[in-house]
Amino acid sequence: MSELIPLEELPRWVPGLLDLDSQGLGWNGVRVREFLYSGLDVPVPGIQDFLVVVYTAGATSMNRRCGGSWQSDYVSAGSVSLLTRAAPSHWRWSEAIRTCHVYLSPSEVAKVASEVFEREVQEVSFRDVLRVEDPLLESIAARLSEEARCGGLGGRLYAEALRNQTCVHLLRHYADVEFSHVRSHGGLSAHQCQLLRQFIEESLHVDISLGELASIAGLSTFHFSRKFRTTFGCPPYSYILQQRLERAKRQLSDRRTPIKVVAINCGFSDQSHMNRVFRKFLDVTPAEYRRLSA
Repeated sequence: MSELIPLEELPRWVPGLLDLDSQGLGWNGVRVREFLYSGLDVPVPGIQDFLVVVYTAGATSMNRRCGGSWQSDYVSAGSVSLLTRAAPSHWRWSEAIRTCHVYLSPSEVAKVASEVFEREVQEVSFRDVLRVEDPLLESIAARLSEEARCGGLGGRLYAEALRNQTCVHLLRHYADVEFSHVRSHGGLSAHQCQLLRQFIEESLHVDISLGELASIAGLSTFHFSRKFRTTFGCPPYSYILQQRLERAKRQLSDRRTPIKVVAINCGFSDQSHMNRVFRKFLDVTPAEYRRLSA
């Protein structure tokens, strides 16, 4: 396979007027761009990401070859084309069109697929779809464009929620999934446990997300949670809470450290949160624990 081109190079192969780009907004695994094109006849190398093309204005006969024979159809506002990652293609059309491109990273698509099918995924590919009328994909593309153009509260989370919705919809209707032949039902390896313990110990003072832990172990969140419970005998959240409790107990032995500082150092949201945890697991408050352990 020839080297895949990054998104930044795509306009070199398909020249057009770029008038919207979500790059720089901090979105993870999804990007949206809008282009105005004149008629073109362009071969395009395989690109690194999955591509959803939503036609937003204009109409033209569209011809495309993507690994097989030429396909021909008529596209207009509301039509959608799909292009799987890494697939060289050749596009030919004659009239001016405006398009919205939604790019999905292969890692995010694979992660969602693993969680949807509850199996480790080896590869995901889109079927060769030149034209389909899909109101949901059209709507999602419009929402992403609007968010990129105007922004709003929780913009990154909103975009990533739309990304996940897009991935699930595509997996349901337009994708083929190849699963890993190796299906491990055991726990985490000794090396994974060492990395996780070290990361948790160094990060107890801040929020720790399930996604961060799964990434360290090199697993999907679904498989990580299952393997973690098998290895440690409890969910990740419970283990982290127990480590915070143990650190707090050690720090409370130093009477010079205010209890509210101990709470912050150990990753509790505030002193009241630490009080509740101590009462639940030890049946005493932190102040009582400090007094009893003197």
